[in-house]
Parts: sequence; C-alpha cells; structure tokens
Amino acid sequence: MVRISRDFVTDRFGRKQKAAAFCESGEEVVFETRDCYDDNDISEENPLGSRENAMENPATGPLFVKGAEVGDILRVEILDIRLREYGLMRTSPTCGAFHYLYSERTARRFFFEKHKETGKEGFWFDKNLWLDCDVMIGVIGTAPEGEDVLSVTPGKHGGNMDCTRIRKGSTLYFPVNVEGALLSLGDLHARMGDGEVMICGLETAGEVEVRVSVCKKGGKAAGDAVFDAFFDALPVCIDGNIISSIQAAETLDEAAVFAAGKMEALLAKAAGMDDVKAGMLMSLLGNLAVCQIVNPLKTVRCEFPLKVLEDRCGFERM
Repeated sequence: MVRISRDFVTDRFGRKQKAAAFCESGEEVVFETRDCYDDNDISEENPLGSRENAMENPATGPLFVKGAEVGDILRVEILDIRLREYGLMRTSPTCGAFHYLYSERTARRFFFEKHKETGKEGFWFDKNLWLDCDVMIGVIGTAPEGEDVLSVTPGKHGGNMDCTRIRKGSTLYFPVNVEGALLSLGDLHARMGDGEVMICGLETAGEVEVRVSVCKKGGKAAGDAVFDAFFDALPVCIDGNIISSIQAAETLDEAAVFAAGKMEALLAKAAGMDDVKAGMLMSLLGNLAVCQIVNPLKTVRCEFPLKVLEDRCGFERM
C-alpha cells in the first residue's frame, strides 16, 4: 500500500506540482494529513498559533495516478478515516456568520474518547453535552485545468468544498486535467454542520485511506453522452443512496443554480428525458444543501436519489 507522509503538503492545487507519490489505478493509498492550521500549536492560550510560516488548509500530496489522462475521470473511494486524539475550533472577528459577535480570536481544544455506554468515538462539548464524531474531509481534489488554485478555495477541480457527505464510505469523482490527475487531500473535521457557519468545523488531523481508479470514456458508464454529462457535473459525490454535484461560485445563489443545473443535465442524459420532464423530477426529488459560506468561493451541493437513477433510468455508476 502506498503511504504519503504528512511531510509532503501543499497550499495549492496546480498542474506543475511535483508528485509526492505514484500509484496504479485501483491501488489503495494512505494520506497522512495535518489540520487546517498546519498543526501550528493553536490552543486556548495561543489562539493565533506559534508559527508565522504556517500554511492555510495544507493538503497532503499530490498523488500521481498512473494511466490517468486528460479527459478521464478519477474515482476516489474513501475507505477509512482515522483521527488524532484531539480537535480545535477558533472564532474569527473578520469572517463567518457570527464575526460581528467577536472582538478577538479565541480557541478551544476538544479531546476524543469512547463513550462509556455506546462505545462511539466523540467528545464532551461541555459537562452536559456529548457529541459523537461525524468525520468528513474538507479539502480534496485534483489539479485544475488552468492556473494554480489555493487550497482554501473550492472549484471544478474539488478543493476546499467542505461537504459533509465526503466521509468514510463515500465515493468522489474528479476531472483529470493533467497527466496523473495529481490528487491531494486534507482539512479533516471530526464534526461539522452544513454551512460551517462560524468559520470552522472541529478541525483535526489524521490518516485517510482511499482507493483511486481511472474511469475512461467508453467504459462502464452508460454511453459516451452520459460520461460527458457526468464529467460536466464534477465534482460528484456518491454517499449511500445520494448522488450530489458540488459546485462553487462567488455567491450562494450562483452556486445553487450551477449545482442544480449540473444535476438536471446529468439526469436528462442518463434517463433520456427532455428538460421539462427532468426539471420536474428534479423539483420533486432533488435537494439543495449549503456546504460552506466562509471560503473565498461558496459551495452548494445538489442531491438526488441514486436508486432512481439506477433503477428507473438505467444509470450505471462508474
């Protein structure tokens, strides 16, 4: 199994990034990650951190996937996520839905443990409130088509999407814009609500085990037209019975329209429907959800029941 050390991190996604490791299509890989503060010793006593050169949202990688060529789709199956023993949260007086409530930065550390009765991993928010961990990945993606994109920003390539459905058991699909795809990931959260409204989730570090595979046009997808529609809807996440297109824009309104439009187009192609029928079905079964409101671009996902696509529309997942 390939392992990428947390020593190999970057603060950007780019086509000229030097690969930290190489793997075959279908191989399993472990990414060791830092937290979004670059492990710079943030604490209650030192909420600003101790290192001036700390990266913002460092991503481990990139991984070069052999056989991945421009125009392919990279499938990333999240097999497992293992956390370190604690997580951090920090307020911001300049960003987030509640920035006006804070005059300075403060931080708090939460330690993970097994619940004595349920055995589930979680943490005490205070002496009366226990919260189970619900672990997800904030930053994951491939090299973009054009210029470098900072790891704090989401986009067509993935990046800092902060989508709560990117978790153990889910499968992600990304465009291959450069040879090898150049996959990187990081920014783990032990728990986070949709929107990431304050400014952060429960930020932590750990290990992410994935399986990466290259999907070619003319392969398992139900025809090239569906492949093209699927490619246009990327990034795509399949989590249980839900398929989502995750889109980013300067405003939530724009991101919502993009996400809904990408899923409608995929549905229309997969089911052979016209836009009227596909639009009606989307309005009956589709759901829009805000992923985050705090990054340089805002992120919205449009969800649709995968079973409907598979059972009623003949859609074959890649």
